Amino acid sequence: MTQGVPTPSPSAEAQQPVVAVDCNGADLGPAEVAAGAAIAAGRGARVILFGPAEVLGAPPEGVQVVDAPVSIAKAADPVQAARTTPEASIVQATRAVADGRAQALVCAGGTGAALAAGTFNIKRARGIYRPALAIPLPVPEHPVTLLDVGANAEARREHLVQFAFMGAALARTVLGVERPRVGLLSNGEEAARGRMLVVEAHAELRERASAGLDAFEFLGNLEGDDLVGGRADVVVTDGFTGNIALKLMEGVSQTIFGAVRAAAMSSPTAKLGGLLLRPALGGVREQLDPEASGGAYLLGLRRLGVVPHGRFTRNGFAQAILRAQLGARQDIVGQTHAALQAAGALKRSPLSAADASLRRTA
Repeated sequence: MTQGVPTPSPSAEAQQPVVAVDCNGADLGPAEVAAGAAIAAGRGARVILFGPAEVLGAPPEGVQVVDAPVSIAKAADPVQAARTTPEASIVQATRAVADGRAQALVCAGGTGAALAAGTFNIKRARGIYRPALAIPLPVPEHPVTLLDVGANAEARREHLVQFAFMGAALARTVLGVERPRVGLLSNGEEAARGRMLVVEAHAELRERASAGLDAFEFLGNLEGDDLVGGRADVVVTDGFTGNIALKLMEGVSQTIFGAVRAAAMSSPTAKLGGLLLRPALGGVREQLDPEASGGAYLLGLRRLGVVPHGRFTRNGFAQAILRAQLGARQDIVGQTHAALQAAGALKRSPLSAADASLRRTA
């Protein structure tokens, strides 16, 4: 079950990590993000908002505003925009994280802009091939971490292997799963099923599992229904497939709740039954609410990022800020990197010319 972020004690508030927030790009506007920051600040968060100051208004205690009205959230080429628009809110926010004014990032705008600006300014962690977006799916009683959900439309075998470690580290740190069960999303459980990408990643992860090298249990291939079936704690795929799977799940849940609401209002008798069921259905709705998770974790950079959905309300943005703060405090980035390093799953740097020469003459 997805749990809320605990409120820190007053003595701990002064040591809370600072979260840099890009306010531009949210569907409900920057003011909604600022309202979410105010909620988070009321629970002890320390926040720097980057957006149009005239819209964000007077900040409450714990919140600082940097006037940054320029947005590249909808840029057709986010990489080029991040390179050439230093005044953009997301660029300024990522620079605040890079230079230590903040310890985590929340981006309410486009994922592409957040990924590009984060890679240029915060930079990838040493040995990481590609950053990934990981999200704890709001599955009742058994959250499932899915990654990648949109950072990489295309991926290679070694990327999926690293994603497995990233997801496992996130499940341990955020969800408290001691030994996560990890599977690859495919169109069949057999090792030979799926695209070559999945077949190759399966072979490497299975070989590692046989050697007992890793701090997670590799389940092999999983099918789509396993995303919500409770078999796995972490499901790994490329960003193209993962994004489609995530949006499909969100759409189906919204459609089902809409149909239940319509049925409950269809007659006087149905309305009476709806009133009786409202408390129970309300609890289920809270468990399935995508805003409860705060959005997706951007893993693989030198600092943590959280990317909430642009359509979130202030409650979702508040949760994103609190999740980013908690993740920075618990050092998700450090724990993920340590797990990859311990397993020998980091990218090796090319040999320098001097090292290569020494090896040839040894």
